[in-house]
Amino acid sequence: MFRVFNKLRTDNRGGTAIEYGLICALIFLGLVAAVRGVSSETAEMWTTISTEYSDAVNE
Repeated sequence: MFRVFNKLRTDNRGGTAIEYGLICALIFLGLVAAVRGVSSETAEMWTTISTEYSDAVNE
């Protein structure tokens, strides 16, 4: 019984998987923040293009 607990205590394989999961989560959060930061500027750009195009076609 003590061998099983000792073996589980010294096993580090699960810790590595958790570390990789945390790294992936941080990268994902960084990407989400970057997209949210650019999205308002991009939406404004497409609105300006649409307006300019409509004005050019209607003249």
